[in-house]
Amino acid sequence: MDALKNNRFLGLWAGLAFFGFMVALALALELRGGGDVWLRTLNNIGIFAALALSLNIILGQTGLFNMGHIAFFALGAYVTAVLNSALGWPIVYTLPFAACITAVFAFVVALPVIHLRGDYLLVVTIGISEILRIAFINDVFGLTQGPNGITGIRRIEVFGFRFMTQFSQFYLIWGFVALTAALFYFLEHSRFGRALNYIKYDEVAASGNGVNTVRYKLIAFTIGAFWAGMVGTLYAPFIRTISPGLFEFKESVLLFAIVILAGGGNIVGVIIASFLLVGMRDVLTMFGDWSLLLFGVMMVVVMIVRPQGIMKPRRRRYDAGHLIGKFPSGIAKGVKKFTEPTVGGAG
Repeated sequence: MDALKNNRFLGLWAGLAFFGFMVALALALELRGGGDVWLRTLNNIGIFAALALSLNIILGQTGLFNMGHIAFFALGAYVTAVLNSALGWPIVYTLPFAACITAVFAFVVALPVIHLRGDYLLVVTIGISEILRIAFINDVFGLTQGPNGITGIRRIEVFGFRFMTQFSQFYLIWGFVALTAALFYFLEHSRFGRALNYIKYDEVAASGNGVNTVRYKLIAFTIGAFWAGMVGTLYAPFIRTISPGLFEFKESVLLFAIVILAGGGNIVGVIIASFLLVGMRDVLTMFGDWSLLLFGVMMVVVMIVRPQGIMKPRRRRYDAGHLIGKFPSGIAKGVKKFTEPTVGGAG
């Protein structure tokens, strides 16, 4: 039991060390001057890391093949953009509305298809994502401004401080990533997280042991969408112009690849994979038309070198001695029953 606790604390300390390093890196780039390009790249990685963590609870921990997660991200960004640009709402006030509207949308579309498995669910989620993107292009209800998108989104302002520079946005975005990682870490190690893990590895066995698989999958799908909507709220003022071209199918593929490459729902692996894939994609843009080819080749190489993912999935371990210690009287009676010699027995 002590070993298990030590492993958990080791992970928490490693996480604190990583985010401490990120803060130091941002300070170094700011003090050096001319680091806005690198800070923007780090901010973009942070956005996708938080988004990939929201997909991780659906794909990595529950095993649901969702390749339309970018639709929830887009919906959250569009809700924030409309409320901010058309109605003048501060970005912070749009956050709960974007998250809740996205969660309700996800629940409604998932309800009739959540029983599907594997490739069938994957194809359906791709269709949902494309339907929503086409609705944005067609200027649904006159709110989305068609293919040109919504411009003039204001920056986030909290207690009178406006996050204008890449340096200030870095702390906002990566603070949100830290909050996301912490919440999903504790969720993963909760009773709810264990149920999702059972569903991922053997849904039939989980159902036979009393886990309501449909309800748990719906909840996981809704939680992931809820968080993706909040990431969309964070993204809208960061990019300041929201258009359907930002949420194409290739972005869904990138998110899916991040979680798969992470290695079986590992939170640390998701963050590392975000650095690797998103950072690599942004750096390779300097090669122009060759960037997609080089990106694809590098992804193939990574999957050949690490087919199990960056962080190999860890099996859950339980301290059997600790569990037995909770029921000493019952165990003692059972042991006594099977060890006492029977009257007139042999030997």
